[in-house]
Amino acid sequence: MNKALLAGGVAAMATMTGCSSGADDTAAASSSTAPGGAPSGMPSGGPGGPGGGGGGGMGPGASQVKYADVVGVTTDGKAVEDLFTIHSTDVSTDGLVKAAQTFLDGLSAKERKSCTFDVDADEWTAWSNVDGYDRKGVRMGDLTEKQRNLGYALLGKALSADGLAQTRGIMKLNAFLGDSNGGNQKTLTEGHYFFTFMGTPSTTKPWGFQYEGHHVAINYFVLGDQVVMTPTFMGSEPTTGTYKGEKITLFRPETTAGLAMIRSLTSAQRTKAVSSQSNGNEDMKAGAGQDNLKLAYEGLKGSELTSAQRKKLLALARVYVGYVNEGHAEVRMTEVEDHLDDTYFFWMGETKDDSAFYYRIHSPVVLIEYDAQAPLFYKGGSGGSDPSQEHIHTIVRTPNGGDYGIDLLKLHLENDH
Repeated sequence: MNKALLAGGVAAMATMTGCSSGADDTAAASSSTAPGGAPSGMPSGGPGGPGGGGGGGMGPGASQVKYADVVGVTTDGKAVEDLFTIHSTDVSTDGLVKAAQTFLDGLSAKERKSCTFDVDADEWTAWSNVDGYDRKGVRMGDLTEKQRNLGYALLGKALSADGLAQTRGIMKLNAFLGDSNGGNQKTLTEGHYFFTFMGTPSTTKPWGFQYEGHHVAINYFVLGDQVVMTPTFMGSEPTTGTYKGEKITLFRPETTAGLAMIRSLTSAQRTKAVSSQSNGNEDMKAGAGQDNLKLAYEGLKGSELTSAQRKKLLALARVYVGYVNEGHAEVRMTEVEDHLDDTYFFWMGETKDDSAFYYRIHSPVVLIEYDAQAPLFYKGGSGGSDPSQEHIHTIVRTPNGGDYGIDLLKLHLENDH
């Protein structure tokens, strides 16, 4: 079992700065749905299918790993030991706990019951990034404006300003996508996002929450002042659009920092970092249902980078790590930097400004994937067209048992109970 420093988290999918007024889309149910809840004629692209990332079907399905069976992403099926420890980060979670409790207190008894689970519930691993997945929990579009604002306040404590803006942008572009396809589709709205809670918000006992919907899945575990925000999936189709007069552009930092990293390499280094295989439509490995993924290291090792290149690699990782609130992002970046020599950078595809490519950062304590995919919904896309920067998926994980704070929970139960 693992035991190492883990606090902080990473976010690849997060932003929320506000909400639509009124009951935004409670009556916007689709008039015709396909099996699994997807709007008729609108491909949902489950993990392992178009637009997914492992798992198959509308959600993790048969590939879901039960919570008790999670080993984590490993290189060979065996988790590296002694990576995570219970310790103080000196980054208070008091405000986060208060915001979570306030949100729960604002729900009706029925709503609260529908979204609360045990701290070790299998609900942790049941997340999906597809639109038509049948989710549990309380749906933002079914809540009052006051309740939604309390939900956004919770996300504001959990995420950084960039993280909040990213999540909110993803939600808005999801609605933009629905509008561009004729509207009246419940899953393609701002409101089709769900909160679930595992355990009870506490400054001393373990608890956490999920925020999940189309192109967003944030898993947020808290133990004292330690935070784990992985797995975190963030994506969008499209990545640019104007919604209610607001111009939204997403994933530019992830794209430009990735290009800056690959372009900094010498020819000899590129030989190691760049795959001889061109990128395809779906190259993501660690998506929904892949909690026990075996993934060997590939690419160029951090120990082979120059000082300037190491800074670029850390800057790229920081884009994703920086979606968690600022204090825990710094804690997490220290952990990432401590393992920089054993971090691998891997690339598939071209390196032009508008290229659709895939890259991966992989170390004992962090796994980041960026995957440009073919359009599914936007402008008549069907998954059969070429990949584009208008459909991007990203994920961040903590390998070797760190996801969902599982190793920290095991240590807590062993030492305190």
